[in-house]
Amino acid sequence: MESGIINKFHPKEEKCLETLILNWILAWSLLCDCCAKLIEYIKDIILSDHFITLHKQKPSDFTRQRKLPFQTLIFFLINLISGSYQKELNNFFQILMGFDVPKRFVSKVALSKARLKLKYEAFVELNRHLTQYFYRHFESVSKWHGFNLLAVDGSLIRLPRIKKIAEHFGAWHPVRGDECPMARASLLFDPLNRISIDAIISPKHIGERELAAQHFLNLMPEDLVLLDRGYPAYWLFNLVLTLQANFCARISNKKWKIVRKFFNSGKREKIISLPAYWTSIKMCRQMGLDLQPLKLRLIRIDLPNGETEILITSLIDKDLYPCEIFAELYHQRWFVEEDYKKIKCWIEVENFTGKTVLSIYQDFHARVFSKNLTQVLSFPTKPFIEKADRNRKYSYQVNFAQALASVKNTIVLLFNRSMETVNRLLHDLLELLSMTVEPVRPGRSYPRNHKRRKNFYLNYKPIG
Repeated sequence: MESGIINKFHPKEEKCLETLILNWILAWSLLCDCCAKLIEYIKDIILSDHFITLHKQKPSDFTRQRKLPFQTLIFFLINLISGSYQKELNNFFQILMGFDVPKRFVSKVALSKARLKLKYEAFVELNRHLTQYFYRHFESVSKWHGFNLLAVDGSLIRLPRIKKIAEHFGAWHPVRGDECPMARASLLFDPLNRISIDAIISPKHIGERELAAQHFLNLMPEDLVLLDRGYPAYWLFNLVLTLQANFCARISNKKWKIVRKFFNSGKREKIISLPAYWTSIKMCRQMGLDLQPLKLRLIRIDLPNGETEILITSLIDKDLYPCEIFAELYHQRWFVEEDYKKIKCWIEVENFTGKTVLSIYQDFHARVFSKNLTQVLSFPTKPFIEKADRNRKYSYQVNFAQALASVKNTIVLLFNRSMETVNRLLHDLLELLSMTVEPVRPGRSYPRNHKRRKNFYLNYKPIG
């Protein structure tokens, strides 16, 4: 701050202001340094011989000197590509090489051949390292009553109309028109910190519960999982409890006799003993789970629209977890729905860039990683935005659509410049994100828009 401005204050006020400014600069530098260490950590993993060896299709792949080596291919695919191959390649190398204008440094044919050598699991592992680093090293990570709050939800993803893709993932067969290839996606999502802990894309015939069970292999004792009405099953609840985690799920009042009886009783809550229903016995035996009754708790929630919501949870201690807190708890599950909006509408995950089954897996997991990286890089702005909220009518948050637009192409530089330059880039990026905010208006709700979403055609990629 200019000395002329400071001199307008009383000497004591001037000293306090200088101290405040120094503390702010120090805090900002520490946050930039935390993000820089994350970038360096991820970059070291990508450049490591072990990571390259593990995620190339054959030992002979990526051994010759090419313009598109393993690490450059990774950086290109995480750059939120959505346009045509050649346009994205030209822009990528313009930024990477410092060209004044875009140049055809690598052809789209070379890119297609290079992608065939890369396993999609590379992005799955990068996302795992990213999330682990975030929870270990970033401060002010939000929790709910000491629990790591997680939400699971599934969705269908439309795929390019390619025969091999349809054969692998499956397709919907409408009464009229051509078949539509579809995949089933599932997210294990942290709604408080807006991080996708685990993401799966699979053939559509695999059910949401089966995909949830795959997510649950990552659960820890401090985790609390939120589930929608399509998930409740004895075997799935048993799996969560066997892993020493907890859950809270919405359940249909017609699901089981014990739930129907509770719904008709008018009681606000009740402890029940859930037996092993015959529909779950086979799955329990396959997974090595015992068949003992589960001690659970049913809770009635009266919604503002007049409907009644029934929740079933493993949090049976009424003193620690009174029933009044569960309405707001279950509402947190909505943020996983919002995350699908980001993935489908803002990142355009259905705008796939390739025509192979492998490219579908690569695009999906690369974009989930890029979304998480954007969220983690914007996370340090949270305390500064909250401090500014004291003088505002509403709380504010980073405008995530603008954050994605800011991170695209910046990723190229973050992973390919010196640490001094990376620190400067992160300082500028965080400053921009902290000013690019939008209000959070509680209580707002809109009816779902079921209009058909935009179709993406591989032959007509956007130029922007």
